[in-house]
Amino acid sequence: MIVTRVDGTRLTALLEELADLLADTVDGGASVGFLAPLGHDEALAWWRERAVAVAAGRLAVWVAHEGDRVAGTVSLALPDKPNSRHRAELVKLMVSRDARGRGLGRRLLAVAEEAAARTGITLLHLDTETGSPAEHLYRSAGWTRAGTIPDYAASPDGVLRPTTLYFKQVGALAADGDSPPGVSGGGYGA
Repeated sequence: MIVTRVDGTRLTALLEELADLLADTVDGGASVGFLAPLGHDEALAWWRERAVAVAAGRLAVWVAHEGDRVAGTVSLALPDKPNSRHRAELVKLMVSRDARGRGLGRRLLAVAEEAAARTGITLLHLDTETGSPAEHLYRSAGWTRAGTIPDYAASPDGVLRPTTLYFKQVGALAADGDSPPGVSGGGYGA
């Protein structure tokens, strides 16, 4: 699998595939902000809004390709306030159901962490459904649990679930420009 950072134009070209990935993720039970079943038009509209955010520099998006298809994605929401430019929020880590269990989620997470560190981001944060497979991934990747909020968001089936907040200090990586194998365009300044 190849993981690349996409700009607004490339993201727009991938809208249909990304909408399919989002719908598959939600229909597979992942709590990423939507209720199931998620219609294709709603998923498409959501990704169109992300293309605007990417073009404006408020969002960095990486896409994993397996052959000619999109198998996963991860994003960093970048703050616009002067006192928070040292941090970013990791959002929408998604892996298609048929690509799960092969380390792609961990790889996408590492790409986002390394890209953030290369650009001077020192702190990442996220929220995830308590007890979800994603929570296990973040803990095993060295993220620190900050706390849990009860009844924070509805799961895809509409049941209110607690959410756990995590953070990770990523610091500066060596400025040698190397990317992990199979990764290009890691930094968001590129």
